[in-house]
Amino acid sequence: MSSLSALDSLLSGSSSSSVDLSSILEAAMGASSPGLDVTSAVNAAVTAAEAPEQAWENQESTIQSQISALDSLQTDATNIDNDVQALNSITGPLSSRTVSSSNSDVVSATAASGSAIGNHVVVVNSLATTASWTSGTFSSSTTDLPAGSFTITDGSGNSTTITTDGSETLTDVANEINNDSLGVTASVITDASGSRLAIVSNTSGSAANFTVDDSSSTGFGFTQAVTGANASLTVDGIAISSASNTVTGAVSGLTLNLLSADPGAQVSLGVSQDASSVTTAINQFVTDYNTAISALNTQFTYVSGSGEGVLATDSTVRNLQSTLLSALDYTYTPSTGTTTVPNLTSLGISVNNDGTLTVDSSTLQSTLENNFSDVQSFFQGAAFNGFANSLDQQLTSFIDPSDGAFTVDLSSLNSEYSGLETDISNFQTNYIEPLQTQLQSDYSQAEILLQQLPTEMKQIQEELGQNSSS
Repeated sequence: MSSLSALDSLLSGSSSSSVDLSSILEAAMGASSPGLDVTSAVNAAVTAAEAPEQAWENQESTIQSQISALDSLQTDATNIDNDVQALNSITGPLSSRTVSSSNSDVVSATAASGSAIGNHVVVVNSLATTASWTSGTFSSSTTDLPAGSFTITDGSGNSTTITTDGSETLTDVANEINNDSLGVTASVITDASGSRLAIVSNTSGSAANFTVDDSSSTGFGFTQAVTGANASLTVDGIAISSASNTVTGAVSGLTLNLLSADPGAQVSLGVSQDASSVTTAINQFVTDYNTAISALNTQFTYVSGSGEGVLATDSTVRNLQSTLLSALDYTYTPSTGTTTVPNLTSLGISVNNDGTLTVDSSTLQSTLENNFSDVQSFFQGAAFNGFANSLDQQLTSFIDPSDGAFTVDLSSLNSEYSGLETDISNFQTNYIEPLQTQLQSDYSQAEILLQQLPTEMKQIQEELGQNSSS
C-alpha cells in the first residue's frame, strides 16, 4: 500500500475528530509548513473529548459558591445566637454591675456579675505597705564589698545568711539573693551619691515584713526604708485589715482598690446595673442581626444579568430568613403584673422596610435608666425563658453542629461536590487518558506517512513524464 493510501486509511479510521486531508496533501506538495503538528492535533482532539467535564466543573463552581455563601450565613446566624445567649446569661451584660465612688482618688471598686445593688461606706485609714531595706552607699555597682555577712529573716522567722569574701560586688550579691527565692527581690540603685543594694518584699502586708541583720559585719550599713504593714479600713463600720491594697471579701462580689489613705473620711460606693454594657450588647445584637438579614436579602434579590443569589432555591436559607423576621414579633407577657417592655419596639428598636433594625439611642437609654428590670425580664423572662431564649432555640435548629439545618445542607453539598470530583477523575482515567495515548500513536504514524508523501509524489510525476497535458 502506498503512503497516501495508508495515510488515508489511518486517518479515516482514527478515533480522533475529522482531519482535513486536502490540507495535509497541500502541505506535502509545497506548502510553507509541510507535515502534521502532532501535539496540536492531539490537544485539539482531547479538548473536544473533555467537553462533558466542563459541565461538571461548572456544577462544582456553583456548589463551591453555595458552600461559601452557606458558611458565611452560618457565621452570621452564630453571631446572633452568641449575642442572645449573652443577654440570657446569669453572668452576661444584664447582670453586669458598675460601681461609682464619691472619691475615686481614695478608693474605687469593681463588682462581679449579679452583685447586690446598693451603697457602702468605706474609710481608708492606712494603706498596705511593702517592706524594703537599703544598704549603705558604695562608689559603684562593681565596687568590691567588704568581707562579711548579713542575714535576711522573713515574716515567718526563716533566715538566710549571705556571705561575702571581699571579691563580690553589689550586682553579685543582688543576683545571689534573687537566685535563693527568699520572697524578696534585690536590685542595685545608682544615683548621684553612688550605688546601694535595695531589697524589697515581693508582697505587701505585715506577714511579708522581713528584717536584714548585719550586726556581725562592718561596712554594709543596712537600714529599713519601709516596714511591711497591713491596710487599715472600715467598710460599713466594720474594721478590716488587709495585706493588700486590693481588698476582696469585705463586701460580697466587690473588689476594693485602695489608692490613698484619708483617715476618718467616708467614701460612698454605689453598686448599680451597668446600663452601658447592656446598651453595647443590644447594639451588637442589632448589628449582627442586620448583617444576617442583609446577606439573606441578597440571595433573593434579582440582579439584571446574573439573576438571584446562588442560594435562592435553598430551603434552609429561606427558612432562616422567615425565622429571623418572625422573631421580631415576640411579645413578653409577665405571669403577674404588667411590663413597660413587652417587645423590641418599647426598647426603641424599629424594623425597616428591608427587615433590618434601627435603634433609637435616646429611647433605649431612657428605658434602661427607668425600667431596667423590665428590660431584663423581656430578654430573660421569669426563668431565662424570654426573647433571648426563644431566638436562641430557633437558631440552634439551624447551627447545631450535629444535626442543624446548615450542617445537613453543607454535608449534602460537600457530598455532591465529592461525587463530581470522582466522576471527573474516573472520566480522565478511564476515557481521556487512553484516548490521548491512542491519538498520540495515530497522529505520530500519520506524521511518518505524511513525511513520505513528497517522495511518492515525485515518483508519480516522473512516471507521468511531467507531462502537463496528462
